[in-house]
Amino acid sequence: MLDWLLSTAFTVHATPMTWAEVLGFGTGVVNVWLLVRQNVANWAVGILNVLLLLAVFVTYGLYADAGLQVVYVAVGLLGWWQWLRGGERGGRLEVSRTTRTEWTVTAAAGIAATAGLWLLLERVTDSTVPLADALTTVLSLVATYLQTRKKLESWWIWIVADLIYIPLYLYKDLWLTGALYVVFLGLCVAGLLAWQNALRARVPAPVAA
Repeated sequence: MLDWLLSTAFTVHATPMTWAEVLGFGTGVVNVWLLVRQNVANWAVGILNVLLLLAVFVTYGLYADAGLQVVYVAVGLLGWWQWLRGGERGGRLEVSRTTRTEWTVTAAAGIAATAGLWLLLERVTDSTVPLADALTTVLSLVATYLQTRKKLESWWIWIVADLIYIPLYLYKDLWLTGALYVVFLGLCVAGLLAWQNALRARVPAPVAA
C-alpha cells in the first residue's frame, strides 16, 4: 500500500506527483471545508489526511512536518471529542474568542517550541529548511489546538502558517501540496468570516442606552 501511495500519479513540469499527494490534496480540501461549516466530521477526514501527508513528508525530508502529522492524529481525536462534548453542560462547543491569558501562554509556549525544534532539526537531521520547518510546525500545532476549542483566532494563525507553507513547498518541488495550501489559504479566509458571523449571531450586540 505504501509503495502505491508513493508511486507517481502524474507529473507537473517534470516533477512527479505521488498518489499520497493527490489524495492528501482531496482530503485536505474536504477537511478545511468541513471546518469552515463547523461540521464535526472534519476531524475524521483530517486524521485520514494527515496519515497520507505523513508518507509524503518523510519521503521529502520534512521531518518536523512528518512528526507533526503523528501529533495531529492525537489532536484530531481530542478535537472530535471537544466539539461534541466540550461545551456548556457537556453539549456541543460554540465559537468563542481567545482570552488575553490564553494568548500569553500560547505565545510563550510557541516561541520556546519553535526555538527548541529549530535547534533540534539543525543539529540532528539533514533538513535543508530547519527554521521554516520548525516555525510552520509550531504554528500549525497552535492553530489546530485552538480549533479543537473553536477559537476564532485559530484562523488567523492558519493564514500566517499558510503564507509560509506555500513558498516552502514550492521550494521543495511539492507543487501539488503547494497548490493545496493556496486553496487552504482561501478556505481559511472563508472560515474566519464564517466563524465571525457565527460568533456575532450567538453574542448579540449591546443595545444603545
